[in-house]
Amino acid sequence: MFNNHKVEIEWGGRPLILETGKIARQADGAVMATYGESVVLATVVSAKEPKPGQDFFPLTVNYQEKAFAAGKIPGGYFKREGRPSENETLVSRLIDRPIRPLFPDGYKCDTQVIITVLQHDLENNPDVLAMVAASAALTLSGVPFMGPIGGARVGYINGEYVLNPHVDEMEESILDLVVAGTTDAVLMVESEAKELDEETMLGAVMFGHRGFQPVINAIIKLAEVAAKDPRDFSPEDLSALEGEMESLVSDELAQAYTITDKQARYGAVDAAKAKVKAHFAPAEGEDAKWTGEQVGSVFKSLQAKVVRGNILKTKTRIDGRDLQTVRPIVSEVGVLPRTHGSAVFTRGETQAVVVATLGTGEDEQFVDSLMGTYKETFMLHYNFPPYSVGETGRMGSPGRREIGHGKLAWRAIHPMLPGSDEFPYTLRVVSEITESNGSSSMATVCGTSLSLMDAGVPLKAPVAGIAMGLIKEGEDFAVLSDILGDEDHLGDMDFKVAGTSNGVTSLQMDIKIQGITEEIMQVALGQAKDGRLHILGEMAKALSESRAELGEFAPRIEQMQIPVDKIRDVIGSGGKVIREIVEQTGAKINIEDDGTVKIASASGKEIEAAKKWIHSIVAEPEVGEIYEGTVVKTADFGAFVNFFGPRDGLVHISQLAQERVGKTTDVVKEGDKVFVKLMGFDERGKVRLSMKVVDQDTGKEIPREEKAG
Repeated sequence: MFNNHKVEIEWGGRPLILETGKIARQADGAVMATYGESVVLATVVSAKEPKPGQDFFPLTVNYQEKAFAAGKIPGGYFKREGRPSENETLVSRLIDRPIRPLFPDGYKCDTQVIITVLQHDLENNPDVLAMVAASAALTLSGVPFMGPIGGARVGYINGEYVLNPHVDEMEESILDLVVAGTTDAVLMVESEAKELDEETMLGAVMFGHRGFQPVINAIIKLAEVAAKDPRDFSPEDLSALEGEMESLVSDELAQAYTITDKQARYGAVDAAKAKVKAHFAPAEGEDAKWTGEQVGSVFKSLQAKVVRGNILKTKTRIDGRDLQTVRPIVSEVGVLPRTHGSAVFTRGETQAVVVATLGTGEDEQFVDSLMGTYKETFMLHYNFPPYSVGETGRMGSPGRREIGHGKLAWRAIHPMLPGSDEFPYTLRVVSEITESNGSSSMATVCGTSLSLMDAGVPLKAPVAGIAMGLIKEGEDFAVLSDILGDEDHLGDMDFKVAGTSNGVTSLQMDIKIQGITEEIMQVALGQAKDGRLHILGEMAKALSESRAELGEFAPRIEQMQIPVDKIRDVIGSGGKVIREIVEQTGAKINIEDDGTVKIASASGKEIEAAKKWIHSIVAEPEVGEIYEGTVVKTADFGAFVNFFGPRDGLVHISQLAQERVGKTTDVVKEGDKVFVKLMGFDERGKVRLSMKVVDQDTGKEIPREEKAG
């Protein structure tokens, strides 16, 4: 019944199995992939015909994690998986980015790739496995796809590159890099690093590229026995339309792309576009020779040709810059004085208003993942409102792009944050893009670094980011620093590097062409380093290091450590004690399982009061120490004094005063404040206190000769 095919290889010390023919047989392509004991199913379906009037390639990638894969039932009221989590969105993007450039120009059939995690062994992260499975399913589907691609994760542990490290090994790694590509080219890189130099980063990319070659061979081997016949697809021949359009408007387009102001340039391009539309519009009663989509698509490729040719020929960019110059930068901090930290970072026509907020343990984000629930203490949210590019548009929950850009900036900043023992705050940063013309994610990195330093967060070093581009025709290439939006759309590479003056903290790369070489990457990394150092210098004019003090409106948090066996005493039965401390002092208190107590308040006085109270509960009184106490009860034989948190002790009548005392109430009565010295404990463990050895006015011990006298 099943025509099952299977390929198995050893990869990174574990078996990788790819099989097809048994599950999801009505999809165009379906592959079940197993790595260790993690299992994913990837399926591909592509419509037979494009929708009429379709002028772009509608590709969607949906990566989904099922709770059953880790033996869990989803949280929440409905107990079923809901909208995609941030991680699912990021992995969907991770897979989309390297496969998208491998579909031929002109292919416009609706195509959907769905990858489902069916089993997670809690050792092997399913993201790279999902990418491999998607590549295999596409290769078998008969859909025109110039793959297969492979992918790998690279760690860097004790000075060695590690291929596909286990989840728990990643804690020791100072690099988390995912790379994807074909046999001879790298197409995508996504990474976070702890200030590694450019050489080490490039070494990791090439190590990963070599590391996934066996996977590509395995997919080809499976395709030899299981691939469907390739679909008939040949791109339309639009060369006649291209020739006619070029002679009509190429001079005007070339002229438009010498205008440095973005809006004026767009106006000139729109005028050329209108001329083209008018020229190719059919006369009344006649059929159109070319469709609107064909005219639009050729106009786009003509734009690209003009801009690219210009840059390669003149080494001068659209806005008049040379290849390496970064646009003018203005950095400002403290622009919103009532927030905890704020910055405006403007580079050319790209601008981010970035605000940092400090919170307490109550503000931590709980994240449900297949690995279990964990707490996130650093959140970075990126927003791209339509007005930033002078347009109207939908406002709503963040899209894939916004989530992806936010995570890229998060990765860039995360390695430089102080540890929670040093700085016990929850941090949220929001970047509002108020103007955009190229690389708003890198403006977010710069603005985040400045706003956190403005808030007094002790970053290990300031972080800046820069976006690089590439124009490549044959052997001729130009690497561009700090690209404009147009150079991003019309170029061959988007290469974003963020880091400090000491090294790289994040590298993201997307390549739209085959055949980018190690040499080009090396040039791009070197040029990016120069650009990053320049930007860091410009940022330092606003603020070069974290402020020594927190802002006036930020909460204060202090930490103390208590013995684990005393946690119950501080919380009290049903939380009674801790509630009383919070109500009486006004401070927020958070106690962790290891005995770490975080006390938060805007007022130092409230924190001190809570600290003192907790200290009195957990500390043990020391023999020989003098304490201030309150008389809680009197008896014929002496007075009971509450002297240490909840602790009471007896001052025997003989210890009340220097002279002989007839009646306890002659010396003290209930409610009196007194000074007592802890003399020790009797044989039954009862506390023995003395008032007569302490001067009741000063609280100081009376010297021995005076006592004798």
